[in-house]
Amino acid sequence: MLYVGDGHAAQGDGELNGNALETSMDVEFTVDVIPGKGVPGPRVESPTHIMAMGLSGSIDDAFRDATVNMAGWLTEKYGLTPSEVAEVLGTSAEYKVSEVADRNAGVVLKINKERLQTLLPPTK
Repeated sequence: MLYVGDGHAAQGDGELNGNALETSMDVEFTVDVIPGKGVPGPRVESPTHIMAMGLSGSIDDAFRDATVNMAGWLTEKYGLTPSEVAEVLGTSAEYKVSEVADRNAGVVLKINKERLQTLLPPTK
């Protein structure tokens, strides 16, 4: 039930011509399975960013899905209201087109964690 995909050493936004510089992958990642909890789409956390992905049949729907996914994450993790989510997205969202090479479209919404530091309570 988990698919990582094919590795790309380099790819322009959208993989427009269906090609990228393919490569093997040697990666480490963790997956948390939380019974009874679902997410609207893939979510990724790196040392510097949180990222929500939208995958759909059109770029408009993928954009919308990525935004809804991130809005849910900001609400759940940071306890933001809808107005606060809109403020964070309006000032911090970085969108990247990940795929338009076939019948699918993909959009990734990234937010730099530095922009979110003041939203978390201090660690003890």
